[in-house]
Amino acid sequence: MEPEITPGPQAPAPPVTPHEDLRYLVIEGVIGAGKTTLARLLAERFNARLVLEAFDENPFLARFYEDRRRWAFHTQLSFLASRFRQQQNLLKRDLFQQLVISDYSFDKDRIFAHLNLEGDERRLYDTLFTLMQPVVPTPDLVVYLQCTTERLLQNIARRGRPYEKDMDPDYIDTLNRAYNHYFYHYTKSPLLIIHASHIDFVRNPDELEELVRQIMTIKHPGTTYFNPTPSGSLHL
Repeated sequence: MEPEITPGPQAPAPPVTPHEDLRYLVIEGVIGAGKTTLARLLAERFNARLVLEAFDENPFLARFYEDRRRWAFHTQLSFLASRFRQQQNLLKRDLFQQLVISDYSFDKDRIFAHLNLEGDERRLYDTLFTLMQPVVPTPDLVVYLQCTTERLLQNIARRGRPYEKDMDPDYIDTLNRAYNHYFYHYTKSPLLIIHASHIDFVRNPDELEELVRQIMTIKHPGTTYFNPTPSGSLHL
């Protein structure tokens, strides 16, 4: 009988580091997809400069969710001005933080505008957006966290923001379909679409590690689709 051979301990996986061309990373997704949470986790891991959408500073947002038709124009222009100001600050590189991570892309602002504005209001918005967009920095990689509407609504309810408690499910579904359409046709920069409906990268460290590895090492242009599974073993 041959002696039993006990395998030794496996070597730990090498640490993940961002590839050299990744300087500006954007995490995107519909309300409730987890984009801000993931952006925070990545920024902390890689000592990156974190840029978060200042939605709490929009004085019209709560009123928008109560009466979208009445307050859409005010809300949209406030967001446009805030996002443009933040994007201009992105041009000022921090020598001690070579990687910048944001939880929104400037271009997606137009998704909301075209859903909520009509007529002269939309035309005025488009004029302002067209003036601003050419001087906004282009991301080196956009990550889109794609979720089902059901999962988005569950996440929104779980975080319990007061102005979101009566959010219209039909609006979230319409917004979700608009995001999917936009990112399925997105070509401005490399794009990673992650199907995130059935994972929990906050509570499952293994799932988070697989996401980090995919995001930080992807190099090729075009669109990549990534399909995680709840077990933590992921497949493309």
